[in-house]
Amino acid sequence: MNRSDITLSFVFVCSGYELQFRLGPTLQGKTVNVYTNYPSPGEKLNRRAFRTLEWINPAGREDDSDKFCKLDLMVAGSYEYNFGSGEEVKHGGGYIVVDPVLRVGADNRVLPLDCISIQTYLSKCLGPLDEWPDRLRVAKESGYNMIHFTPLQTLGLSRSCYSLADQLELNPDFSSKEKQCSWTDVGKLVDKLKTEWNIICITDVVYNHTAANSKWLMEHPECGYNLVNSPHLKPAWLLDRALWHLTCDVADGKYKDKGLTALIENDEHLNAVNCVLGNVVYERLTDHGPKLGPVTRKDPLVTRYFTYRFEEMSLEQEEQLMHQSDKACHFLAHNGWVMADDPLRNFAEPGSDVYLRRELICWGDSVKLRYGNSPEDCPYLWAHMKKYTEITAKYFCGVRLDNCHSTPLHVAEYLLDHARVIRPDLYVVAELFTGSEELDNFFVTKLGISSLIREAMSASNSREEGRLVYRFGGNPVGSFFQPCLRPLVPSIAHALFMDITHDNECPIQLRSMYDSLPSSAIVSMACCATGSTRGYDELVPHQISVVKEERFYPKWNPKAQASSPGEVNLQSGIIAGKVALNKLHQELAAKGFGQVYVDQVDEDIVAVTRHCPSSHQSVVAVSRTAFRNPKTSFYRSDVPPMCIPGKIEEVVLEARTVERAAVPYRKDEESINGLPEGTVEITEHIQLKDSKVVKQAVTAKGPHEFVQEIEFEHLTPGSVIVFRVSLDPEAQQYVGLLRNQLTQFSPHFKSGSLPDSNADPILKKPFTAIASTLSLADMNVLLFRCNEEEQEDGGGCYNIPSWTALKYAGLQGLTTVMADIRPKNDLGHPLCDNLRSGDWMMEYISNRLITHGGALGEVGKWFQAMFTYLKHLPRYLIPCYFDAILIGVYTSLLDATWKQMSSFVQNGSTFVKHLAMGSVQMCGVGGFPALPPLSPELQGVPYRISNISKEKEQCCVSLAAGLPHFSCGIFRCWGRDTFIALRGLMLVTGRHLEARNIILAFAGTLRHGLIPNLLGQGIYARYNCRDAVWWWLQCIQDYCNIVPNGTDILKCPVSRMYPTDDSDPLPAGTVNQPLYDVIHEAMQRHMQGIEFRERNAGSQLDCHMRDEGFNVSAAVDPATGFVFGGNRYNCGTWMDKMGERKRVNVSYQEWNKTIQDKFEKSFYVSQDLSDPNEKHPKLVHKRGIYKDSYGASSPWCDYQLRPNFTIAMVVAPELFTPERAWQALDVAEKKLLGPLGMKTLDPDDMVYCGVYNNDLDNDNYNVTKGFNYHQGPEWLWPVGYFLRAKLYFARKLGTEVYNNTVKLVKNVLSRHYVHLERSSWKGLPELTNENGQYCPFSCESQAWSIATVLEVLHDL
Repeated sequence: MNRSDITLSFVFVCSGYELQFRLGPTLQGKTVNVYTNYPSPGEKLNRRAFRTLEWINPAGREDDSDKFCKLDLMVAGSYEYNFGSGEEVKHGGGYIVVDPVLRVGADNRVLPLDCISIQTYLSKCLGPLDEWPDRLRVAKESGYNMIHFTPLQTLGLSRSCYSLADQLELNPDFSSKEKQCSWTDVGKLVDKLKTEWNIICITDVVYNHTAANSKWLMEHPECGYNLVNSPHLKPAWLLDRALWHLTCDVADGKYKDKGLTALIENDEHLNAVNCVLGNVVYERLTDHGPKLGPVTRKDPLVTRYFTYRFEEMSLEQEEQLMHQSDKACHFLAHNGWVMADDPLRNFAEPGSDVYLRRELICWGDSVKLRYGNSPEDCPYLWAHMKKYTEITAKYFCGVRLDNCHSTPLHVAEYLLDHARVIRPDLYVVAELFTGSEELDNFFVTKLGISSLIREAMSASNSREEGRLVYRFGGNPVGSFFQPCLRPLVPSIAHALFMDITHDNECPIQLRSMYDSLPSSAIVSMACCATGSTRGYDELVPHQISVVKEERFYPKWNPKAQASSPGEVNLQSGIIAGKVALNKLHQELAAKGFGQVYVDQVDEDIVAVTRHCPSSHQSVVAVSRTAFRNPKTSFYRSDVPPMCIPGKIEEVVLEARTVERAAVPYRKDEESINGLPEGTVEITEHIQLKDSKVVKQAVTAKGPHEFVQEIEFEHLTPGSVIVFRVSLDPEAQQYVGLLRNQLTQFSPHFKSGSLPDSNADPILKKPFTAIASTLSLADMNVLLFRCNEEEQEDGGGCYNIPSWTALKYAGLQGLTTVMADIRPKNDLGHPLCDNLRSGDWMMEYISNRLITHGGALGEVGKWFQAMFTYLKHLPRYLIPCYFDAILIGVYTSLLDATWKQMSSFVQNGSTFVKHLAMGSVQMCGVGGFPALPPLSPELQGVPYRISNISKEKEQCCVSLAAGLPHFSCGIFRCWGRDTFIALRGLMLVTGRHLEARNIILAFAGTLRHGLIPNLLGQGIYARYNCRDAVWWWLQCIQDYCNIVPNGTDILKCPVSRMYPTDDSDPLPAGTVNQPLYDVIHEAMQRHMQGIEFRERNAGSQLDCHMRDEGFNVSAAVDPATGFVFGGNRYNCGTWMDKMGERKRVNVSYQEWNKTIQDKFEKSFYVSQDLSDPNEKHPKLVHKRGIYKDSYGASSPWCDYQLRPNFTIAMVVAPELFTPERAWQALDVAEKKLLGPLGMKTLDPDDMVYCGVYNNDLDNDNYNVTKGFNYHQGPEWLWPVGYFLRAKLYFARKLGTEVYNNTVKLVKNVLSRHYVHLERSSWKGLPELTNENGQYCPFSCESQAWSIATVLEVLHDL
């Protein structure tokens, strides 16, 4: 959830899932409440009653990265949630749709939604209720498990199935002379179908209109849009009456002489009525229209838009009725639909001109209902429709929302809520014509629609039909195994995919009789609910009209003859094929064949594969469609061969539509009959060799692939063949063995697993046991190492052809890419293609580790053994199982890593743990030791045998400054970077011994009272950095305070490489001193004054530095105790400040006291304009801050606002007055704080430039060649000190200030968390350009950036 989520989110969830709400970066650190109307356990839904969800924070309080609240979704329906913080009650929200759990059979077993095979019946065509079982048995024998009935209520005068005269009364047509039927009788039949036939029943609810002759409407005309409650319709009514009088005149022949006859037959006639041209063309001329014939009062020129209940009179007389409320209230607007209209707009309300502009496609038999905004606006209508809904929900397991897109949303929502009170697991389906998937989702989520009806008849060709199968359900074949806890990804509403709906035109007329079977097969292979309409399977050659059809459906008779009127059986139409297809569809869904692949073999042939990801069985249906009639259209005789990977176990079925001897079709007057000559030849469950469709199957056995090439012989148009395919036995066995190994990572793989008594010995112990032997230095090799680090060992990162090289040679390089691929099932990604194409990736992973030997070599052997299984799998399965191995190993390694770290990390949040991995990322041992050797007397120093010299050598972990630029060779270790980062990456994470060794290694290189800037193994060190020694001293202090018995380090022996300033480098152990002596020497040398010229000074050392820059100086000012030094041409501190020197001698106590006394007097820029301590008042341009330096050679530099003072606040807070410190921090927050980093210079400064470009070469001295490195770009590591300072002083200023500061800190850190998660380097950058923009010249992952953020979380 983010503050910007102002658009509604749509969530589709299966019952039984846990839905978690987590804070996005814009809301972390804020007091956020999540509200929902999902009822508490045991309570009923009150849509207007929202409750607040309780937050859960497993990791405690340090940050909000793991904070969540949840809903256990057990109750079907549609629910709303929203969230907000502070005064803004609502930042965003959305809807949650929970699927119902349907049950069927005497044992009440669950019917999954994807198992549904539904058949629609026009209820009025079923006859008396006691005859229904004989007619409905067709659905049972055809393999359907759900029946959809059009409304069972009393119909209006038009006899349309959807024009209801009384919503509460059962259609009297269902009663017989012998028995008066009731809703109870209907309920008994529905229960029988459910328990004995295993068929669930649903029916329509029609909320948008009622029949024009509804008696209750005459008594309650306020329920419709009339001229009293909707006076804006008066002009439209008057026009409607004028058109009616025109109709009467045309019908009476009064316009015959003017070219307009009652029978409209040509364009000449149309020209006379061009104002209503569209309706006239559709109703009288178009082939697919009703062809009404002559204009009469029964079939007027245009459909009337309003009811008229009075005797005929002149238009002038009728106009007077408009002003008489007792008459005008009965002029009610008909319902209909408007082409391309906004479905969320009610076209009958004020502001709409639909009726006046005659834009309505009108249903003259129905009246549009006027609900208003709430039950108070029309009490009778709401109460009436509520009773109607409750009757429906009482007897039926589900409803179809008729005309859903035109039904007022608030009305449907209200009524469905009442339906769910009666039947909580109500199955709701609807057909939407919004033209927008986003709008579809809005309706679906608002109303809790379980399945959205999709039409195969919308496909104009077989290619489009196949695309719809892929679109409406299932994952791609070979999809990745998703974790149990996973982020929601975009999806569409669950589909009910119909080969035909009762609204569609007849497919036999649009396509051909022969297409019914193959198109039905394509639909049945969809991984969603599927269905049909009664008549399709029997090859009825016309649309069964919901208005005009009055004949009855045929009954089931197994012995019926082809031309028997009123009877059907398995030989009728494609019923025999449909039985097999419905059975197959339900089997595939029930057994988890949830993966789909659609192959367009040629323009008419579609192959659909359903695959089970646990058993790896597949079912492949090859359908040759016949959109064109084979009798009159050309179809090629040579069908392309088809390759099917795996072993064909059986032909599940092969079927084709054929003609049999029968009398010609004649439309029966009493029953709805189909083409008698159409039937299906079908054979089921045969071996491939017995197939009449397949000519031959050639088996090709590749190195890792078993493929059968199928050559077809009789795959004629209208044919279907379905294969059941398994992996070849060898591959199947290896899948089982591999799944058995993967069960150690997830029980998901237990299904289909096989034990391996002959497994490689390395696989006989759990991987966690192997991982437990790895050191954190091993983890650096196993998980990370960028290309530059690998090249130092003679290797490199894996390069994916046609894409790019991975960021790391270790597993993190792969895991980062897979984390992006996996949720989207992006099997077309170049990485997946590389895995399918060859074993190179597997060989790289295992061989790289085996080469290292030791514990890493054991991991390499484990990978090698696992990949042996993997290599025997079909190539399309390689990516998903490779990922399963990778993610299992990766998560185990993370756990093993964190176990070796401090309790702060082990018990920390996800953010803390992922930042702590920065310690592993940055701290490693290369092919060449980066640190100078430690004293041989020192205990706890790691050794190894050198691959180069073959001799024993120390192999201490060193800390890289940043990746990739500062990761190897002499540029890996920098004094300043190391000791800014060491506290966060090593002390806070619990890597105390390794931290000690680094401190002592740098101590050994002390020279001139300084430690090196660039370490260069000590031998190639450069001592041109004045602040590194102070960061080193600070780390020693931190070590003493954080590490148990930390002061012991002061007595540790330091092997002095340079015991004197002019010494040559000495071997380890030649001169040893305790660390406390080395510390004292550094302090004493500063007090005495440091002044020297770098060795080898000149262009060979640094081609960019002037000669004066090689002169290094530092000293202590006796008046202030402040350290100063340098000159304008060298880089003594990280921001390169210089000053003047004087020699002084003083005690530590005196030094400390002097600094305490002088600090604020010297550094604080007072709000007092006459402050006597201010030497350069004219240079002050911001007050209430602390100077960046004191006594700079360029005085104006002292007054530049930079973030450096926040560092002093953290390491020496006692120097600051809390109120002044807080004021300065407030200025820094407003002026310097960026999205990720701190501006290195006040943007108000005249030399500020926030964009760092090291390639820029121009005449602007301030920016050329990256000179503005510290003149504006936003560095990340100072943010850590800024936030830590805020926290420290906030505690001094009271609880309210502190709590608000914690919110700020969490909110700032949330942006770092997002960057860390999204970064392919899994790190935080060195710097960004202004306002957080990406800087291509920055290190992608910087040690001190990660370290200081981690320190903030530690302080929290």
